[in-house]
Amino acid sequence: MDKARELACEVLNEVHEKGAYANVALVKHLRKANLSDQDRRFATELVYGAVKAGDTLDWILRRYVNRPLKKIPPLIREVLRLGIYQLFYLDKVPPSAACNTAVELAKKYSHAGTVKFVNAVLRTAVREPEKAAFPEGKGKATEGLALKEQHPYWLVKHWVKQFGFDEAEALCKFDNGQPVLSVRTNTLKTNREDLLAALQTAGAAAASSTWTSEGVLITAHGSLDELTPLQDGRCQVQDESSMLVAHVVDPQPGELIIDCCSAPGGKTTHIAALMNNEGRVVAGDIYEHKLERIAENARRLGIDIIEPTLLDAREVGDEYEAMADRVLVDAPCSGLGVLRRKPDARWNKSAEEIARLPELQLQILNSAAKALKDGGVLVYSTCTIEPAENQEVVAKFLADHPEFTLEQTGAFLPQPRQAEMVQLYPQRDGTDGFFIARMCKRKG
Repeated sequence: MDKARELACEVLNEVHEKGAYANVALVKHLRKANLSDQDRRFATELVYGAVKAGDTLDWILRRYVNRPLKKIPPLIREVLRLGIYQLFYLDKVPPSAACNTAVELAKKYSHAGTVKFVNAVLRTAVREPEKAAFPEGKGKATEGLALKEQHPYWLVKHWVKQFGFDEAEALCKFDNGQPVLSVRTNTLKTNREDLLAALQTAGAAAASSTWTSEGVLITAHGSLDELTPLQDGRCQVQDESSMLVAHVVDPQPGELIIDCCSAPGGKTTHIAALMNNEGRVVAGDIYEHKLERIAENARRLGIDIIEPTLLDAREVGDEYEAMADRVLVDAPCSGLGVLRRKPDARWNKSAEEIARLPELQLQILNSAAKALKDGGVLVYSTCTIEPAENQEVVAKFLADHPEFTLEQTGAFLPQPRQAEMVQLYPQRDGTDGFFIARMCKRKG
């Protein structure tokens, strides 16, 4: 039995049938499996590739299956998806290997009739690949783009309307690119130059980020569990665009800062580092296990001013009325700016969800406003590129709160720019999509 493919099949089953996160399920299975480095890499490629391809794989599969996919037993569906993924997207895998290993997996999971079915489907796909040609031509370009670039049709249609066809295509291609691991230098323990040297000594390939003075891009590395500079707290995993937020907050030593939606703590610990570990940082979240993760990160980084607090962000104003010098609302959002880092996320979004989010985001902002002292700073950020969750939320908040003024958010970036609100677009800026707005509460 091919252990890498078997592991990939079982991970995919957890993702699709039990709602597991692909990265979490994969790590869990890899830690239990005794695989070679080559097989680990192959299993990872299969899982992330098949998850990302999502509905496109099912569309292709329907060209060769004469029954509804939901009528196929779940594990056999995964066997077929893996087979189709290898046949259409992995040139390095010979078609015979893709078919034969799928048949072996089918033998483990089902009976002889099903084995013949799996063999017939995949052999037909090998003989007649033209059956799975994507639609093209007048009136079909958007559907073809969605299938080719492995994104939900509704989302691609939305982006085509928002950006135009060419930019929507560029955005999809960015999402399908390989994300680079970025880390933030923990300036409480080291500086970027020394961190780069330490990473090199640890066997990683790394370079400086151009977005922030703390940012480092790691282009090659082994297991993160064994990357010494990370494990001993000299750096923290954090996306480049996410590192901009703490700079916009501009916290000062000795202040009380509230991070309303703080887990897993990247921005929280960055704020504490910019404060030289002097003052108070209230790190709120509604889940105990996420607060434990914040506390673990703080300990590893040598930070003792962070107070992980069980807190509903919609109630922060009641709990800390007029107490905070600065409040960060890194709001729950659709995450449409970070789809390249979460291969399964694109298939778990809906237009209906996006339409509901602004109400929650405004509720949190309204409460956060109450927690601020006069003259205090309120920063709103998301990792989405959706105007309804970003600019429109800020505009509505400001209309309802005349005591707040919108500042030149771009002036607070490490690389300043002229912008009242900062919106980063993956296809334009080459980084994760992110939004930041800084507002100030008038004194008196």
